[in-house]
Amino acid sequence: MNENQFNDLSSLATYLSSRRSGRPRNMVAPGPDDVQIEQIVTTALRTPDHGKLAPWRVIAVAKDQRTDLAKGIKAAYLKEKPDAGRVELEGLDMIAHEAPSLLVLLSSPVESSKIPNWEQHLSCGAFAMNLLHAAHAMGFVGGWITGWAAYNDDVRDLFGSAPEKVAGFLYFGTSNAELTERPRPELKNILSAWAPALPQ
Repeated sequence: MNENQFNDLSSLATYLSSRRSGRPRNMVAPGPDDVQIEQIVTTALRTPDHGKLAPWRVIAVAKDQRTDLAKGIKAAYLKEKPDAGRVELEGLDMIAHEAPSLLVLLSSPVESSKIPNWEQHLSCGAFAMNLLHAAHAMGFVGGWITGWAAYNDDVRDLFGSAPEKVAGFLYFGTSNAELTERPRPELKNILSAWAPALPQ
């Protein structure tokens, strides 16, 4: 490894340590434009993908489509909970209208493949993380949100069909609030040396 490679790896480690998730409600313009969205998704295509299945799809929701998305989400919620109150419905509006840029990520497993669905879902999660990393590298803040809407089949049907699942709503923009460090797990609780209990 030469000195330049070391410096690049050192910079990468610093970058990886600096990424923070932002709250969609705190995201304002500018967000990534259409070309930058394509660059973000292109970068995420480097995600590990056993079998080369690409078991994920990304749908960009334009600003002028947000009202239609809100209507679809509220209709799905009212189907499930017809007596929903005004405050609940206003909260659903936020899912559709927050942040300058919104991507919907679908886990889209290839069921005919010999690759287990579990591995395909893991790949989708890694893809989401790479979307966040790519946006961060471009100077934007990102947030990966699930919640009720991600688990509702009628909301899923706005974007795809079974066996697909909404892996999350990914919001991008510029934070209007300072991103603070959240508590992280202690390393000793995560990393351990293997102590095998081998048969005698």
